Amino acid sequence: MPMSKRMHRPEVSASVDAFLNDHRYVAALTTVRPDGSLHTAPVRFTWDAESGLARVMTVVSSRKARNLLAAPGGRVALCQVQGFTWVTLEGTGTVVTEPARVAEGARRYAERYWSGPPNPPGRVVIEIEVDRVLSLNA
Repeated sequence: MPMSKRMHRPEVSASVDAFLNDHRYVAALTTVRPDGSLHTAPVRFTWDAESGLARVMTVVSSRKARNLLAAPGGRVALCQVQGFTWVTLEGTGTVVTEPARVAEGARRYAERYWSGPPNPPGRVVIEIEVDRVLSLNA
């Protein structure tokens, strides 16, 4: 569950939802560094249309997590591309350390990618409360 009460959960078409849940693809996650420059990294993620949350498993020492910790409530973009089909999820990113929510992120990851995520020390989940969805050919 997201920490805040959401005023607007984005609605996506069945084809966009199917594309976002296709295990064959990864996405690029863009966060903002403390100096204002952008950081983009390829990531595996999960999409939960019911809650409007995208989740990215990572470690607290990663640049993407450090960027969000330095600016709580920071904006992020997650873009999955396959040829000329793409979907971008935009929203607020939060680094979550709560064990139950990290476990939920890992469970969803294993469900999508058919194997569990790495479990290094400092594992966290970035939860993205999606408020904008952009797409082409999906």
